[in-house]
Amino acid sequence: MPNSYPRDRFDDVPRQPARVGAHRAEMPRSSRGVTWLWAALATVVLTIAGIVGFLVLSQRVDVLPDPPAATPTVAPVIDTTYTVWVLNGTSTGGVAEQVGSELIEAGWPQDLVVPTETDETDFAKTTVYFSKPEDEAAAYGVAEAIGGALVQQSDKYASDQKELRVVVGLDRVSAG
Repeated sequence: MPNSYPRDRFDDVPRQPARVGAHRAEMPRSSRGVTWLWAALATVVLTIAGIVGFLVLSQRVDVLPDPPAATPTVAPVIDTTYTVWVLNGTSTGGVAEQVGSELIEAGWPQDLVVPTETDETDFAKTTVYFSKPEDEAAAYGVAEAIGGALVQQSDKYASDQKELRVVVGLDRVSAG
């Protein structure tokens, strides 16, 4: 057996050995402050997302904007032969009488305008309801006469008479 071997690169050991081969460098230690900041940021983001999600699911916040006001598909017609029931859908007294007087000023006979109160006190938007398709033009005429309102067809107020229903909403109270 030979006592001396030929010299190779592994026989010389440097003072600061450089890595040779498949060695991987150590990951530099991140500071604990950076880790804490990331955790705090994640906590804040998740908390805000949870609060917003709760408010949306409980319908306390409306994330969808109101649909644009529908343009009438028929031309408004001021037909003063209709009986117009004006229902106060707010807790403010006298609102139905105020809207009724606007209709009287627009040409409706006083005996065909019937202001009255309802049990509802938080109706959002003033709406003119009609029950038959042939009443739609007159409903748009009433909406125009009172300075704008939503118009909807509904069987809730169906009648055999020529009648329209105006439910005055909170938008009329806050608008003055």
